[in-house]
Amino acid sequence: MKVLKSIADWIYTFAIAFIITFLISIFLFQPFKVEGHSMDPTLHNEQRIFISKIQHTLSGLPEYGDIVVIDSRIERERSFKDDVLEFPLFQLILRDTDHAYYVKRVIGKPGDAIEIKNGILYRNDVVLEETYIKEPMNYSSEQKWVVPEDHLFVMGDNRNNSLDSRSIGFIPAEHFLGVLVWKMP
Repeated sequence: MKVLKSIADWIYTFAIAFIITFLISIFLFQPFKVEGHSMDPTLHNEQRIFISKIQHTLSGLPEYGDIVVIDSRIERERSFKDDVLEFPLFQLILRDTDHAYYVKRVIGKPGDAIEIKNGILYRNDVVLEETYIKEPMNYSSEQKWVVPEDHLFVMGDNRNNSLDSRSIGFIPAEHFLGVLVWKMP
């Protein structure tokens, strides 16, 4: 009898720990791994980071310059089911390879006009001072992007090697998953 009670206690303890970890990962904090070099020199390929999901949970938007994780499947609406399935243990089990999570920097928020002229980035006709980029941008465009309501314009810090809003378009606000709060060395 004592053995059965001990086993039941262990199962109960693991179940409570799993539920708490699950809730923290869905609503508060979640680990991610940077894949690729689009955020060099700020973040590196395979570097582990933790994001705060509080703004996502409360449907808030990140601030200018925040490093964020976004769901790459911008052509579809996200649901609470997506948040649940992003739990790290479920990701290991499901091995979902249909999409990726991009780590980028917030450049524009709703209503902002973004332009790139001769490799220089402008937000609302003001040059952005970007001390964090890897190297000067080899990109110029006559296009002016005006960020729609409930969307973001994001770019990687390695501007010459980044798949970002210049090519994939505006990021729907619900695809913003969280803000970088800690990175492992």
